[in-house]
Amino acid sequence: MESLKEKTAKGLLWGGVSNGIQQLLNLAFGIFLARLLTQADYGMVGLLAVFSSIASALQEGGFISALNRKKEVNQQDYNAVFWFSTSCSIIIYLLLFMAAPLIARFYNEPQLTPLARYLFLGFVISSLNITPRAIMFRNLMVKETNLITIIALIVSGVVGVTMAANGFAYWGIATQTIVYVSMMTLLSFAYTRWHPSLSFNLRPIQSMIGFSSKLVITNVFTIINQNLFANLIGKFYSVHEVGNFTQANKWNQMGHTFVNNMLNGVAQPVLAKVEDDKGRQLHIFRKLLRFTAFASFPAMFGLSLVSEEVIVIAITEKWLTSAHILSMLCIWGAFVPLNNLFANLIITRGHSNIYMWCTITLCITLLAAVIGAYPFGFEWMLRVFVGINVGWLLVWWWFVHREVGLRLVDMAHDISPYMLLAAALAIGCHYLLVDVSNIYESLVLKIILVGVTYVAVLWAAGSVILKESLSYLFGKGERSNHEKE
Repeated sequence: MESLKEKTAKGLLWGGVSNGIQQLLNLAFGIFLARLLTQADYGMVGLLAVFSSIASALQEGGFISALNRKKEVNQQDYNAVFWFSTSCSIIIYLLLFMAAPLIARFYNEPQLTPLARYLFLGFVISSLNITPRAIMFRNLMVKETNLITIIALIVSGVVGVTMAANGFAYWGIATQTIVYVSMMTLLSFAYTRWHPSLSFNLRPIQSMIGFSSKLVITNVFTIINQNLFANLIGKFYSVHEVGNFTQANKWNQMGHTFVNNMLNGVAQPVLAKVEDDKGRQLHIFRKLLRFTAFASFPAMFGLSLVSEEVIVIAITEKWLTSAHILSMLCIWGAFVPLNNLFANLIITRGHSNIYMWCTITLCITLLAAVIGAYPFGFEWMLRVFVGINVGWLLVWWWFVHREVGLRLVDMAHDISPYMLLAAALAIGCHYLLVDVSNIYESLVLKIILVGVTYVAVLWAAGSVILKESLSYLFGKGERSNHEKE
C-alpha cells in the first residue's frame, strides 16, 4: 500500500506533467484560432461563457465533493446522482433555450440566439459525466483523468481549428467546446466502466443535498466572479473589447490552471483522509501551501513579465491590447491556486456554508467596486478587480485559522519567500532588459534569467520544497526529513 505522502507526490507529479501537456495543447490550438479569428469572434463566445458555466454548476450540483466526503459510497449513490444531474441539466437547457433571444437582446447581438442554443448543449452532455468524474476523483485516478483530458483536447482542438480555417468563425470555437465535453464524457465512462441502472431511487440525494446545495450556490457566484469583468465590458463597451479581455484572460487561465489542476486532483481527497486528525491536516495543508506558492508565483509573475512578447509572437500584433491586460491579470492569477487551496480545506472540513457566503460576498464586493470604478475608465476597473481578488486571500485565511489554527505569521512564512523572490526577479529583469529591442531575444533572455536565478537562489537557501520536488521528479528516491522550509 502506498503511503498518503507517496500518493500525494505521485498525484502532483502526474498532474504537473499532464497539465503541462494540456497547456501546450491549449497554447498550440489557441495560437491557430487567434490567428484565424477576430476579437469579435472571441467576444461572441465570451459573452455566453457565464451562462453556460452557471448552467454547468447547477447541473453538477456539488455532488462530486459530496460523494468524496462520504465514508462509504455504493451503486445506489452514484446512480441517484447520475439521474438527478441529467434531469436537472435537461430542464435548465430548455429554460436557456427559451431565454436565448433575451440574452441576445441584452447585448444587442441578434446572432447570439442560435449560437447560445447550440453552445448550451455542452452542459447537457457534460452532466452525463458527473458520476464517472466523481468515481475518478474519489479514487485519486489522476493519471487516467489527465489522459482523458489530453485526448479530448487534441480531438476538439483539431475540429475547432479546421472549422475556423474553413470560415465558420465563432461556430468553430463553440463546436470545439461541444466536442471536448463529448470526448470527456465518453472516455470517462470507458475508463471507469461504470454504467447507470434504470433505478430512479433518489433517496441518497437527500443526504447530500444540504452540503452540495451550498457548493452549487458557491460555484455559481465563483463563475459570476470569473466572468463578471467580461460581461461588464460587454455592457459598457463593445464585443471587440470583450474579445481582447477574453483573449488575455485565456492566457492567464492557462497559466494558473497549470498549478491549480495539479492540486485539485489531490488536495481535497488527501485532506479528507486526515479529517479526523486536525494537527496532521494542518501539517499537510502547509506543505501543500508551500508547494503552491513555490510553483504559482514564478509561473504567473513570469508570464506577466513576458506578456507582450508572448502575445505578439504567438498571435500577432493585432492582439497587442490584450498583452497589457494579461500583465495585470497574471497578478491575480498568481493567487488563484492559493485561494482555491484554502477553499478546499474549508470544504473538506464540511463547512460548505462558509465557502458559499465567502464567495457570495466576494462577488458582491467586486460588482459594486468595479461598477464604481467605471467612470474612471477601463484601466481602473481592471486594477480594482485584480486588487480585491488578491486581497481576498486574507478572508480565506481567517476562516482556515478558525478551523485548524493556521496563524497569519505561518501563512506569511510559507508563501512570502516565493512571492517576494519571484516579484523581485520579474521587476528587476524588466528594467535590466528594457533596452533589448529584438522581441525573440527579449523573451528567451527573460525566461532564462528569471528561471535560472529563481532555482539557484532557492537551492542556495536550502529550499526543502525545491529539493524534494527535484528528488521525486528525477526518481532519486530521496526524501527530506525536514517538514518545514
